[in-house]
Amino acid sequence: MTVRALVIDDSRAMRRIVTGILGDLGYETRQAGHGQEALDVLHEGWAPDLCTIDWNMPVMDGLQFVHAVRANPDWRTVSLVMVTSESEHGQIVRALAAGAHEYVIKPFTADALRDKLALLGLLPEEVAL
Repeated sequence: MTVRALVIDDSRAMRRIVTGILGDLGYETRQAGHGQEALDVLHEGWAPDLCTIDWNMPVMDGLQFVHAVRANPDWRTVSLVMVTSESEHGQIVRALAAGAHEYVIKPFTADALRDKLALLGLLPEEVAL
């Protein structure tokens, strides 16, 4: 079973890091530089199981993206994980209230991201064993 992830971050380096971690876990990945670009990917019909989302991005920020995804019934099964430097408790609460499932604060380790995915049941079967 192929598990797909859309990595959304305006930092090319951070997209590479997250994509590398997810690739090592067996994910098929695509990348987007901001929320609107990510929505365009979803509208094309590419259906990810997971979106990792930075908060602070140009054009459309991560919270706006979460609201847009949650407003579309076709995308309600997509798991949303914020991966951001926003560490203030109020920001975390806002993201989770908007519909994000988990929250990872930068800087993070590959194990920290893996653990969040395991909590969500999103590790490909081979990796979960």
